[in-house]
Amino acid sequence: MSDSSRDTAEGAGWGAAEPGEYKRLMPAKVEKLSWLDPRTLWSARNGVLASWFGDPTGETRGRWVAQREAAGAPADKVIRRADPDRFSFMVIGDTGEGDAPQYAVVPGFLKVGQGTDFAVITSDVIYPVGSADDYGTKFFRPYRDYPAPIYAIPGNHDWYEGLGAFMRVFCGDAPPLAAEPAPRRLTRAWWRSLLWHRPRPTDGEHLDEARRLRSAVTQQAVQPGPYWAIDAGPLRLIGIDTGLLGTIDAEQGAWLREVSQGPRPKILLTGSPLYVDGEHHPCTIEGGGGTVDDIVRDPEHHYVAAIGGDIHNYQRYPVQVDGRTIQYVVSGGGGAFMHATHTIPRVNIANVTEQDFRCYPLRGDSLAFYSRLYGRRLRLRRFFTLTEAEATAVVAERLGITPTRASGGPVRVTRRIRLVASLLGAGGRPDRTSRFRLPVRKIYTQLFSPGSATYSPPFFKQFLRLDVTPDAVRLRCFAATGNLAQEIEPPVEDEVTIPLP
Repeated sequence: MSDSSRDTAEGAGWGAAEPGEYKRLMPAKVEKLSWLDPRTLWSARNGVLASWFGDPTGETRGRWVAQREAAGAPADKVIRRADPDRFSFMVIGDTGEGDAPQYAVVPGFLKVGQGTDFAVITSDVIYPVGSADDYGTKFFRPYRDYPAPIYAIPGNHDWYEGLGAFMRVFCGDAPPLAAEPAPRRLTRAWWRSLLWHRPRPTDGEHLDEARRLRSAVTQQAVQPGPYWAIDAGPLRLIGIDTGLLGTIDAEQGAWLREVSQGPRPKILLTGSPLYVDGEHHPCTIEGGGGTVDDIVRDPEHHYVAAIGGDIHNYQRYPVQVDGRTIQYVVSGGGGAFMHATHTIPRVNIANVTEQDFRCYPLRGDSLAFYSRLYGRRLRLRRFFTLTEAEATAVVAERLGITPTRASGGPVRVTRRIRLVASLLGAGGRPDRTSRFRLPVRKIYTQLFSPGSATYSPPFFKQFLRLDVTPDAVRLRCFAATGNLAQEIEPPVEDEVTIPLP
């Protein structure tokens, strides 16, 4: 097994390393996604409009579900597979920017995915707005050599054009929804409709051609809608659609309670992680239906894990609930720009401490990555750039923890290093806060980070493989750096065995 980032800096992808061969998988011309482009920002405006004028996602989702049921989809939305009691599947999240970081994940994904029965994409299949024209280079081409079916749950970006392309690709070539009556003038719905982004009339003209890249019989699957359950071997996987604003509607909430019944062990797959960045986000069910995490925690439902995308890194929180452990996992590092982990404060939530918490990239590697990025962006490389050893040392100092990866020798943490760490928002102990920090976590990662994304390794991407037996689920997080060594033998960054009740 190759070294991981927890073992050596080389295992993390630092240093002089031979680049991987992922570029041979890419199309000849790649359009780099930039969130600094006003056209991109304007096309992705629907999330903001939904927060201002009301979110129509629940109503639209209900129409999609009704359309699929009328077309013959099962009313309980359960996909009943014929997998044996021992099977394996892949999970990858937030994949579709269509550039080097996404394609750098593919060689390792294919290697580790050998012998698996299916894969699931958790959130944001296609950036920036889920257009049908983007599925060729951002879904069908990168995963054309994965021989098994791929299921998906949509993220907020897939909803920016009303989910039409997602439904065509994953739900039996669903036709467009009928036009709705115009809302009453000058109402909130009218203003929203007036400003709402819609797909181009010609969007999807080349979709049939793109489908040929994944046309083998073994690659085909049809899911009953944007949310679903899969019965596979001894396990039930439940995928929910959290729409534009990270909630689920009352109808989906009632369905979730229903399919969560029974003694079969379950794993939730969601576009909005329930524990992330040291915080609890239980996910509201609209209409006063409680929260998704209420359902997950109910001992009668037998959940053993909840895996969420949306945040572009890996995190794991083993939470004790009524004498049992539920593994809450963030897994959104499948290709899109990297969200910082060094901004995560010292973890102490739901009795999960630093000793229990896991993340990838390691906080020190995240800080080193962002220090280089800011150094280039602001043309202040000598000031901002930290070595991975310096970044690891200052993170350990700020959090009051032992470094996960031992350095080659003593590292002197200078005032400059401390200042850079503070400016870049490095997490700390709860009793200490920085007076000033650059917008790493919120504004930067949502706006400037994609526009400043690096197109050379290390990329710090990841994906999961889950191996299921009648007694347990073995979950492993594999890294993809863009370097050849990690392509040939993808390192395991985290591993946990989850007992099944």
